[in-house]
Amino acid sequence: MSKIPQVKNRSAAAIQITAEQLLRIAHNQGIERVEKAPTQFITDREELALYQQTKRKDFEDQLRRSRQHIGIWCKYGLWEASQKEYERARSVFERGLDVDYRNQTLWLKYADMEMKNKFVNHARNVWDRAVTLHPRVDTFWYKYSYMEEMVGAIDNARTVFDRWMAWEPEDLAWAAYIKFEMRQNQIDRARAIYERYIALLPTCRAYLKYAKWEENLHQKALARGVYERALSELHPHERTEKLLVSFARFEERCKETERARMIYQYALTQLESGDQSDDVSELKKEFIAFEKRHGSKHSIENAIVSQRREHYNNLLQDDVYNYDTWFDFIRLEESESDAEIVRTVYNRAVACVPPVQEKRYWRRYIYLWVNYALYEELLAKDTARTREVYRGALQVIPHKVFTFGKIWLMAAHFEVRQKDLAAARKLLGQGIGMCGKENIFKGYVELELQMGEIERCRSIYAKYIEKMPHNCAAWRNFAQLEATVGEATRARAIYELAASQVDLDMPETLWRAYIDFEVSEAELDRARALYERLLERSGHVKVWIAFALFELEYGGSGSDNSENSSAEESKSGAVSHMEAARAVFNKGYDVLKSQGLKEERLLLLESWRDAEAAALQQAAVGEGEEAPSREHLNAVEGRFPRKIKMKRAVFAEDGVTELGQEEYFDYIFPDDEKKIVGMKLLEQAMMWKKAAAAAAAANASTNDDGEGNSGVQGGAEGEIDIDMDASDNESHSSRSSKSSNNSGDASALGKRKNENNDD
Repeated sequence: MSKIPQVKNRSAAAIQITAEQLLRIAHNQGIERVEKAPTQFITDREELALYQQTKRKDFEDQLRRSRQHIGIWCKYGLWEASQKEYERARSVFERGLDVDYRNQTLWLKYADMEMKNKFVNHARNVWDRAVTLHPRVDTFWYKYSYMEEMVGAIDNARTVFDRWMAWEPEDLAWAAYIKFEMRQNQIDRARAIYERYIALLPTCRAYLKYAKWEENLHQKALARGVYERALSELHPHERTEKLLVSFARFEERCKETERARMIYQYALTQLESGDQSDDVSELKKEFIAFEKRHGSKHSIENAIVSQRREHYNNLLQDDVYNYDTWFDFIRLEESESDAEIVRTVYNRAVACVPPVQEKRYWRRYIYLWVNYALYEELLAKDTARTREVYRGALQVIPHKVFTFGKIWLMAAHFEVRQKDLAAARKLLGQGIGMCGKENIFKGYVELELQMGEIERCRSIYAKYIEKMPHNCAAWRNFAQLEATVGEATRARAIYELAASQVDLDMPETLWRAYIDFEVSEAELDRARALYERLLERSGHVKVWIAFALFELEYGGSGSDNSENSSAEESKSGAVSHMEAARAVFNKGYDVLKSQGLKEERLLLLESWRDAEAAALQQAAVGEGEEAPSREHLNAVEGRFPRKIKMKRAVFAEDGVTELGQEEYFDYIFPDDEKKIVGMKLLEQAMMWKKAAAAAAAANASTNDDGEGNSGVQGGAEGEIDIDMDASDNESHSSRSSKSSNNSGDASALGKRKNENNDD
């Protein structure tokens, strides 16, 4: 037994052949060419009989194998008919009908064979049997009636149609019957058929066909009667938009514009109020187009408003919480509709309460209530409805979660406009008790202040600061109220109580107001004491600057001597003011220096310099030709720092991994440089380097050895740059460590300089 050869190389061949190439080669070479059967020529009856016997035997064999195959029966019968053997053909078709009489194709082939060979009575018998057995197959009725009409048997064709109509077929059958009568010019018969048609099938489609047919015959009155019968006889579900639009278009074609307008208006009223309110878009478009063609300006505007109203309704069906759409819809109704329709739209809008109790979702919604109340008050002039709107808005808002102070204030102001002050106070009291929002307190105080009720204002402010003890604005306004009515002691007590609070939101504004109050009361010593207390608490540079400017303006005295003073006293007072300001500036500078705050010291120096310059300018203007002294200004300018660029390491969030270095600016103050010894040495080294480089450049033109000297000096310069980088890299450490590092670098640099001198 031979072994199956094993394929060793399973890789793809170098030349690939596709199936398409194989087929092309086989076709070109004729490998699978099938020879055609030879053409037979029958010359005598014996050959014909033999041929027919062979074909019949073939068909019978096929039928014995597949008796249910209707296609074989049809081919067999048509072949017998082609051989002029009509009896045999009928026999074959009858045998086929015995097998399956429900097959429509077999009946059609049978009848077509009879008609093609002009056996009309036989065909009539076949069609009669077909429509009797299959009365719901419209094809048999069509062909039967058409055959009778083609052979000129009009009465027989009409009889066929009548038999067909007795089965109440679909619309196309009635249309075929009517067209048959129209071809015979029997208009009355056709109209009678239409009457039977709409009586048996009372549909919108049937009436529209009938009316259009009458219109084509130029019977406008009859066509109008059909439309009117449709509106009265049809079921309400059949009175569709299409029927009414067709009726209106018919009247428009008849130049009856008023009739057409009334039909459109009737259609809009009926369909919008019925079950088909969602299917009127086409009707509205037609109405708008009609008004544009035939209407007046007012009617066109009404049609456009209706279209916009429909557009807004469609948008709100998609998203009922789109409050911008509600605003647009309401503005449209306010400009075009009466009060009841506007109220209906407002009620629909405010009924769409946001499903989430978060204030950001309610901000647009609450303005629906605001606009509703303003509409009722200003446009509708209905006080009772306005009060109900405000009450409804306050009931809807979840006050335990959040509230809207503007609603409380608007409701209270409305009651004030109605001269019901008790109701306004009751509303604001409820607002304070339920939510205690800041703007409610402010509005309540403003209302009582306008009424001149100071005691009530005090009570409200007491509740205010009890509710919000951290609110500096409440303390400040309360104290300002007392100061306004001349109660300085009360105001000072309120300021003291506020300053003693631990947690304040904006304490700087409170202290500023307290100091301004004492200054306005000419209590300069108290104001100075307040500055001292504030500096003990914060020590901010702006407080130092403000204190100094205060001393510059009011001086070291505790009373206001700006009036009834001579020129010498004014001059000496100005000098004492400046001296007091300098004392504050010096003290502040020392404090900030001890705290290591460089930028704050610079800011203080800038303010100090501006104050000295302003004082110098005033002195120059006052003394005339005598030149003022600039010693103080020069002293201040001498304290200004130098701005240098340095480098420091940048670390990752873990504080260990070094990411690189970054540049930053630092300030070196003159009074701090004596502590940094290394920096002085570095500056001297840089000066020596520049002097050595200048000497080398001078000797290069006369001495050839200058290149060697410059090489030595270049090496020293490179070492100095490295040391400067080392000093910069260590600048992120403390000031003491930087001083020691700079000193070490400077000493090393001094050693290198001595070595270079020895060389």
